[in-house]
Order: sequence, then structure tokens, then C-alpha cells
Amino acid sequence: MSKRHKETIHFIGNMMGVFDTHAHLYDSRFSEEGIAEDDILRRASEAGVDKVLVPADRLETSYKAVEYAINNGGKFGVSIYAAVGVHPHEASNYTDETDMELRRLIIDRKRNQILALGEIGLDYYYDFSPRDTQKEVFIRQLKMAYECDIPFILHEREATKDCLDILLQAKKEGYLRDNPGVCHCCSMSVESAEVLLKLGFYLGFDGPLTFKNNRKGVELAEHTPLDRIVVETDSPYLTPEPNRGKTNEPEFVPFVVERLAEIKGIDPLEMAKITTDNAIRMYEMD
Repeated sequence: MSKRHKETIHFIGNMMGVFDTHAHLYDSRFSEEGIAEDDILRRASEAGVDKVLVPADRLETSYKAVEYAINNGGKFGVSIYAAVGVHPHEASNYTDETDMELRRLIIDRKRNQILALGEIGLDYYYDFSPRDTQKEVFIRQLKMAYECDIPFILHEREATKDCLDILLQAKKEGYLRDNPGVCHCCSMSVESAEVLLKLGFYLGFDGPLTFKNNRKGVELAEHTPLDRIVVETDSPYLTPEPNRGKTNEPEFVPFVVERLAEIKGIDPLEMAKITTDNAIRMYEMD
């Protein structure tokens, strides 16, 4: 039986126009759980989500993200976009051919529904790729984002100092855009996140913000200016309360919006509009 069973709590409200800026909808976990693509998008639409960005973690999933966006965009009124790139876990597999293929996809970004490069960065929690290799591939993709003039999705876990050092050096050497992109699932300290904000980054908030006792996340949300906040699910992972433990879907992102609204002391509908407007500006959409 699917983990997304009858006990799942659906968002009941009147949100509309919500943008889930990070959802791996091609992930095999959905099919393994018996969750159909059309059902995911239908439920998203019913919850008020009308835009979803599908990011990649390697070349293979870059193709899958583009294919998903092209084949599913517009279903149930949900616009689907893609990001292409190589996650630090996969840095050891990055080759010159990978670099050329990513550039080829980005050059034809309009047809491929691509809004960003990513997700890219550093992950020292698992160290699935050697740290020196991660840093090398991160820098290569930073230069690609600058040369292709496209925002990127930053992944950082347990690597804050090296990540910030690389970004600050990129800024100094002139290959960091004024609008770099978003720090996905940002879990940095307020002090470190302030460096990102000064560099022009947006910060992505997702399910963990709704977890009890997540004081660090609340402090970061309190500190982040309203015009730099975007929301995401990281589906099928990081499911927010009250559905924690179940497979995550874009339909659950309104729970994150609601929690942000509570923290910021504003109406959830206003927060939904703010975060969507921010994402549209961040991704430089027409």
C-alpha cells in the first residue's frame, strides 16, 4: 500500500497561484509508491499550486526533468519547468561531455522549459564524491551559470565555509551573477545566510520549517526579508507536518506557506503571492 494513504491530511484553504520551486517529480519513489503523475498534478492544482520547478541531480535526470516539463506542463492548469545540473553527490561522474550537454540543453532553454542550473554545490554530510572534486565541479558549473546567464539552485550541506568562500571568490573574479539564484532548503546560520543575501541570493524554505522545535529554521525565516523568500517541497522528500513520514508532493507546499505566514505575521494568501512573485523575479520569467 502507498505511504500516501487515506490518513494523509490535505491542505484545506483557499490558496491559489503557489509556486513549488523544487520538486523531483521524476523520482522513482513515486512509481514505487503507486503514485501516478496525473494524480500528483491534479492534487497540486486542487491545493492552489499552479507552478512547479523540477530540478536535476545529474545528466540523466537533467534529461528526465526536461522531458517531464515538456510532457506534463499545463496538465490540470499546472505549469512545469525544469532545471539541469549535477549535484555534489554526482561530482565524480562530471566530464567534459557532461559540461557540453548541459550547455546544449541550456542554450535551447525556452523549448526545454529550463529556468535554472541545478542543483549544484557542496555536500560534506555524505561525501559521496571527494571534496576537492565537489569544489572543482561546483566552480565549473558556477562559471557555466554566469556564461549562460542563468540562475542556479544551490545545494549546501555541512559545507558552509567552503561554499561561501567559493561564492565570494566567484564574485571577486566576476563570474557570479547579480541575481545568482536560490539556496535550496537553506539551513545555514543567520550569519552565514546574511552573506548569501548580500550576494543577491533568495532562500528556499520547505518542510523542515514546520517541524516542532526547529528553532534554527524559524530564526532564519524571521531574519530573511520578505522579498527574498521562496517555497519548495523537495518532493518526494522532507514532507511537512502534518503529513511527515509520508511521500511528499507539491500539494503539501501550502503548509510551508502557512507556517511562513505565521512566522512573519501576515495573511497566508499574501505570503503565497509574495513567494510566487519572488520566484518569478528570481527565475527572470517573462
